[in-house]
Amino acid sequence: MDWGFVHRTWERWVFPNVGSSGEPLKASFLLNYDPTGPSRLLSVIAEQQGIKLKPVELSPFLDFIKKNNFNGECFFIGSGHYMVTSTHETWFGARCVNTSKPAGEGAIVMQTAAFILVALYDGSIGAASRAMATIDQLAWQLSRRNL
Repeated sequence: MDWGFVHRTWERWVFPNVGSSGEPLKASFLLNYDPTGPSRLLSVIAEQQGIKLKPVELSPFLDFIKKNNFNGECFFIGSGHYMVTSTHETWFGARCVNTSKPAGEGAIVMQTAAFILVALYDGSIGAASRAMATIDQLAWQLSRRNL
């Protein structure tokens, strides 16, 4: 794993896309993930922006990913309770069911060869489209090195 490449790619991608109002994403994180690896190897939070998570907090989320049965199922990220609304070959979208924001909140979860990318956004359909385009850019950059 070329961690230097991953970190540089994340840094170039995250600052114009995550955090302040007007950006497509309110938060994002990157987990190293190898579903074929030994179960004793825990996934590590490789990068995160706009959210502060601890690995132990993500254990239920990773169990959810390992089940690979997403349709209509729910998961937690931080205090957000998300329900999967659409599934695709390498990614799925979810809406936050416990939000107080009128336009809602959502998440896009995408798997690459070595990572799980999670993007959290505020808003509805337009915001989801921008979030998907944004996270797809990072996935494409990582896939250039088969990551």
